[in-house]
Parts: sequence; C-alpha cells; structure tokens
Amino acid sequence: MDFVAPTTLNEAIRALELEDARCLAGGQSLVAMMNLGLVSPSRLVSLRKIELLKGIERQHGGLKIGAMVTHETLAALEDHHLLAQVARGIAYPAIRAWGTIGGSVAHADPAADYPVALLTLEATIEVESSKGSRRIAARDFFRGLFETALQKGEIVTAIHVPPQRGKAAYEKLSPVAGDFAILSVAAAGSRVVVGGYGPAPMLLEDAGKVEPMRDQRASADYRRKVLPELVRRVRERCK
Repeated sequence: MDFVAPTTLNEAIRALELEDARCLAGGQSLVAMMNLGLVSPSRLVSLRKIELLKGIERQHGGLKIGAMVTHETLAALEDHHLLAQVARGIAYPAIRAWGTIGGSVAHADPAADYPVALLTLEATIEVESSKGSRRIAARDFFRGLFETALQKGEIVTAIHVPPQRGKAAYEKLSPVAGDFAILSVAAAGSRVVVGGYGPAPMLLEDAGKVEPMRDQRASADYRRKVLPELVRRVRERCK
C-alpha cells in the first residue's frame, strides 16, 4: 500500500486519481475498517498537512468548518451550539483530539453523531475534485449505509453551517458514554432529526414512514419504543 502526505489540496486531488485510493483524515474509522479487512485501499492520501482544511471561519453569523477540524476543537464552541454538544459526546479525549469532522462526514456511519446535527442545522458540505468544487446539502449528502453523494476523486473540504435558529439540543442513547449511537435525536428550534433509526439521518416526520434498523446494537422494536423519549428530551431542552 502506498502512503502519501501532500501539503496542498491540489496535490491531494492528484494523488486520489489512483484507482482505489482513499483519503485519510483522523483515521479513527478508516484504520479500524482496514484492521478488520473490510477495505484495502491501494493508496492512503493523508490530509493532515493541508493547512487549507483546518480552522473555523465565522461567516454572516454561521460557520465554515474545515474538514480537518477536530472533535476537540468543535467541543470548545459556545455551550449553546449544537455541534459543541455533539462533539463533547464523541468517544474520549484522545479520540476527540485526533478525529475530524470531515472524516466522520465522509464515512457516513448511520450511528455517527455529526450527520444528525448537520441535517438539523441545514448545513452544506463543500467538496472538491479535479473538476472543481461544489456544495451539497446535508439532506442530499447522506444517502444510506456508509453511502454519500461523494463522487470518485472528491474530497470533503469544508462544512458550511448557517446561523443556529434558537436553542438546540442533542440526545444520544449508546451502550456506554461516548460510544456510537443506538439512536440519536437532534433539535434546533422546531426542527427535529433522528439518527440511527435508518441507514441515514432523517427528519422526525419521516421516521414514522420507515421500518427502524435492526443490527447488533438493538432491534427495530427497541428503537421504535425509545424514540419518543429522546424526542421528548430534546424538545424539552429547546424550550
């Protein structure tokens, strides 16, 4: 396996032209999948040295978050911000210091925390390739189980988050604190989104139209039963 660590975005895009090349951000998800033999990329393209992908900019009351911003950095946002609440509940300090929002977004695990929050906040994901850049609404980006709208050779470069509307809250049910979610619910104002219920995050009003997931974490019936309580909690906190 080839490993490259470019210092510019253009270099990274060129490196990804190799068949079966994969981006390496924080590595918390990809390396685990490699260890399990689930993926075997021919090349890893580390994004760690690309300064353009780091940092948070405030834009018209909202945020532009570089793909390589860590969970630890996001956890330090103002207490009321939904992303801060989410980041503080991810794993433990060592993981939060290394894992990135871009890596989590691109991985699109249905049990992950950020997809639920980004759909709630009506964020857009900025991606770039040799063909140029484009922005994809969170509702269109997360398509299914580990499936996104990313095309071959595209890199997640930033997440654009509009100003948060009113109070926000996030509740997660997991086997132990910091673990991936069995079920999660996020709310900002009157908008409520559910994660872990299906293969991709969905608006609460759509959750009643689908059969909940069944996996090693929980049955479909269990998810159906606990959902109303998590919804009640986030709505109470948003009052």
